[in-house]
Amino acid sequence: MYNDYDDLNFEERLQLTESGIRRRHQQRMFLRRNAQLLQQELELEAELLEENPELAKTIHTLNMREIQSNQRGLQNVLGSEESPSKEQSVWSKFFPGLGGR
Repeated sequence: MYNDYDDLNFEERLQLTESGIRRRHQQRMFLRRNAQLLQQELELEAELLEENPELAKTIHTLNMREIQSNQRGLQNVLGSEESPSKEQSVWSKFFPGLGGR
């Protein structure tokens, strides 16, 4: 079966192989570093919430309101059209600019 590499000599194929290995290695290193940073972020967030139970409770309340708002918005979309203000994010009411609208 013919493929793009059939016209290449051994050295050209070797360069492509080396290039592919380097690219894959760089991608893996990026993903590994990204995973480490995400883990650090989660640990810091957990520590912050553990040290500030009031903040944890407030965030939980906001998240629950956001979920309820999204559910109502979905019901409105499935049922009938509602005004855009009803679809506005709960977060945006407390932190303007985060809602994306």
